[in-house]
Amino acid sequence: MRILHTADWHLGKTLEGRSRLNEQAEVLEELNAIVKEENIDAVIMAGDVFDTVNPPALAEQLYYESLSALSDGGKRPVVVIAGNHDNPDRLAAASSLTNERGIHLIGYPRTEPIHIEVPSAGELLAVAALAYPSEARLNEVLSDTFEEKLLRDHYDVKIRQAFSHMCGLCRDDAVKIAASHIYVAGGNQTDSERPIEVGGAYTVAAESLPYDAAYVALGHLHRPQTIKRAKTAARYSGSPLAYSFSEAGYAKSVTVVEARPGGEAKWEEIFLSAGKPLVKWKANGLSEVHGWLDEGRDRNAWIDLDIHLTDQLSLEEIHRLRKAHPGFIHIRPIFAEKKTDRDRIEVKQMSIEDRFKTFYEKQTGGAVPDDEMVKLFLELASADDEEDVK
Repeated sequence: MRILHTADWHLGKTLEGRSRLNEQAEVLEELNAIVKEENIDAVIMAGDVFDTVNPPALAEQLYYESLSALSDGGKRPVVVIAGNHDNPDRLAAASSLTNERGIHLIGYPRTEPIHIEVPSAGELLAVAALAYPSEARLNEVLSDTFEEKLLRDHYDVKIRQAFSHMCGLCRDDAVKIAASHIYVAGGNQTDSERPIEVGGAYTVAAESLPYDAAYVALGHLHRPQTIKRAKTAARYSGSPLAYSFSEAGYAKSVTVVEARPGGEAKWEEIFLSAGKPLVKWKANGLSEVHGWLDEGRDRNAWIDLDIHLTDQLSLEEIHRLRKAHPGFIHIRPIFAEKKTDRDRIEVKQMSIEDRFKTFYEKQTGGAVPDDEMVKLFLELASADDEEDVK
């Protein structure tokens, strides 16, 4: 059986106010092409379908259209679990309709696995689906199944027991897959994840992942990675798009898993090309930036620009840069630190003009105010003095 593992779509997420729905649609179309090219028998989406609990209507429309395409009209089973960004009730609201088409939407942690017939493989798939297990959701589910002592135990123990219980109920003639949206200790994070492991309380040890599952499909961390200390094959597929500049330069991918009942799983990484890359530019002066723009560098990218300057950027210059490349997200001037004799002068001995210049340099990291700005400040200061006299 060949299974596509994906996660962390974050539909509706923006980049500093810029919509990325078109990119998200493109990458989901690419996933649909991959399931066809790779002869995928089933799809597992390991949480964070949406970026917020109340996603925009267009994001929800894209979600349902993508599920329909991936399932190929019910011929290919799809399992979706809620992540920490998802509203579990909203995610699974259409279950009564989708179950008939082989699409299983799971909002809350379960105590029993799902057994799914996979016609194209001629085999049975058992999924131990642990949708985002917050402490409250986990206790509510476990309270009907486990003794009170377990509810008082550490989070890691609860996760281990929940997985062990579900995997123990999986049929022996099925391909056993565990899926969850959790933080496994030692995972490499980025700036675009919302932390769920506050103070280590929601951290799960790699050794607590179920050893008797052929593969553990994980969601939450946006960088694709393997959990090396796990007792079975376990991976974060990562997000299909880069959602913060801390992910600049990292390739995005999905994971294709091949497994048989009772056997070990093999996996391979399929790299994605849809969507705009996030890149960082570090330039020495405006002329270097304009040179890169003229040569068409990173024409189809979102850009975080650090530009080293001696003077401040005017609004006109910033507007010109954004007009030349609409992908600029941040334009961050960096000024060299200056140490002058003025640093050693007592403030009370300085003129108000020099005080303003010194203050301005410190606040901007070394920029020098132009004559027009100094004149404006002096006029405002003079008007303020006249008001005090009155």
